[in-house]
Amino acid sequence: MIDLNHIDDLARRLSGLVPPSLRESRDEMQENFRAVLQSGLGKLDLVTREEFDVQRAVLLRTREKLDALEQAVQWLEAELARGDAPDNATH
Repeated sequence: MIDLNHIDDLARRLSGLVPPSLRESRDEMQENFRAVLQSGLGKLDLVTREEFDVQRAVLLRTREKLDALEQAVQWLEAELARGDAPDNATH
């Protein structure tokens, strides 16, 4: 979920940029800015920080497993190249 404090802050800053002649309706404009920002951000395909952190942890574990598998394959390839594979030792 998007932090509403950030949206409120951005809406306040946007309403502060309004020319002085239009400042009488500043509160109304700030609410409109806030509603537009919430609506626009709500349509984006965003994930929560928690979801991001979970997927990051999954990716790190997957990368560790991949590294271990790459090392095992390199070792097996080296064994095969030397001719010390288990199948060759029994023949």
